[in-house]
Amino acid sequence: MPFAACGDINIYYDVKGVGPRFLYISGTGGDLRRPQNALTSSFPDHFETLSYDQRGLAQTDKPDRAYTMAEYGEDAANLLDVVGWEDCLVMGISFGGMVAQELALNHPERVKKLVLGCTSSGGAGGSSYPLHTLQDMPLEEKIVFRMSKNDKRLDEKWQQENPEKFQEQIDKAIETAKFAADDPGKAMGSRRQLEARAEHDTHERLPELNMPVLVCGGKYDGQAEPEVVENLAARISGAELAYFEGGHFFLQQDPEAAKKITEFLLSE
Repeated sequence: MPFAACGDINIYYDVKGVGPRFLYISGTGGDLRRPQNALTSSFPDHFETLSYDQRGLAQTDKPDRAYTMAEYGEDAANLLDVVGWEDCLVMGISFGGMVAQELALNHPERVKKLVLGCTSSGGAGGSSYPLHTLQDMPLEEKIVFRMSKNDKRLDEKWQQENPEKFQEQIDKAIETAKFAADDPGKAMGSRRQLEARAEHDTHERLPELNMPVLVCGGKYDGQAEPEVVENLAARISGAELAYFEGGHFFLQQDPEAAKKITEFLLSE
């Protein structure tokens, strides 16, 4: 997996698959070293899939200063320059969907089609849950709190009725949270990313988008609530809106999601 000099940072990225060029922008805390990511999904079966670790995360550089959402969008554009992609299909999931909005608004000529998953516009359209407010919460308490935000079906009643499955979820989330815990600058970079996320607001600019757009979400998502997903879609002329059986991680929960997204991206 190579590194690319992009502006003021080195970005860690990889490309896998054959087909139309497809940029996948991951969500909060994304790390290509984890076994479940865009490059291990079904997308490389249909697309030449490019994905990367974002500024402040994983193996990409983590400068200790404030980040902006516009910078995150420029990181994506700079990476396209390095790999030699003039334009491509683009998908952003969660925080990555916020970055994808910046990329598409500031470089519309580079985005042939756009998929925005479980994300929001900010501003008057409403925001995803303010994750930056949870940074000082003890790890296990934060995991339990976020469980029902990620999927509203996993509420307190479910937790009481399914103690074994509940504990399995906690243990899995703790393992994920502690992944690469010794990486230099990990806590700082994660904090900087969440601070940038808190400033996300594309609401007024979204009507400028004129490429085909699919907005999608999970029916039971409490982080990017259906209302803010709908508000996002309503701001984009001609945008298609789709919901799937799942929460914030609907892509892993409902096989129909990847199928629908692939069909949209490959359609004429």
